[in-house]
Amino acid sequence: MNLFLLFIDSWLIKTLAKLRSTRCVFASLLLLLTACVAAPPAGENSDWVAQRDLLQQLDTWEFRGRVDVRYNNDSHTPRIQWQQQDTDYNIRLWGTFNAGNTRISGCPGFVTMENAGEVVTASSPEDLILQQLGYELPVSFLEYWIKGLPAPQGRADLEFNELNQLTRIRQADWTVTYSDPRQYGDISLPARMELTRPANDIRLRFIGLNWTLQDPLQ
Repeated sequence: MNLFLLFIDSWLIKTLAKLRSTRCVFASLLLLLTACVAAPPAGENSDWVAQRDLLQQLDTWEFRGRVDVRYNNDSHTPRIQWQQQDTDYNIRLWGTFNAGNTRISGCPGFVTMENAGEVVTASSPEDLILQQLGYELPVSFLEYWIKGLPAPQGRADLEFNELNQLTRIRQADWTVTYSDPRQYGDISLPARMELTRPANDIRLRFIGLNWTLQDPLQ
């Protein structure tokens, strides 16, 4: 009988030890899986990811400022007001004493430009700019670039400073450079942006941008 009890005791001790070991393995696996879910990928710029997510939600906004346009040694610096509501936009350009007041309004598939009582239409803002001004300008990309986002159409190379802020985008043969970021609540937007395409000898420099955002981001 004593031998039987000793056998039972030994069996129980080994079984409990195995159960404890199994629970330890399961607990370790659970902790490992939790760590894998919570931890960001190695080298990921978490500040930029958070900023990018906020910017992607921002679809209603307005800014005012100036834009210095240089093309083939010709230069103009009109004032600019850009209003965006989802995919609809209204861009107004004007000079001193309201000279050269031009308004570009559009939505996907249709855009109009009004200047001095004349109205011109096109299927895209790029076609309109090319027809009227004689050079290419990626307005559809600019909607994203102006906020500090790469356009979703095509690959983009991004550069950041030591504060993990976006400083440059290279996309579709254009280079977009950002400086003087301003904080609007949790979101950061550029007060200055430069857009260049050396192959076409063209440069746009947006200066003194003052933003108005849709709540609750503001």
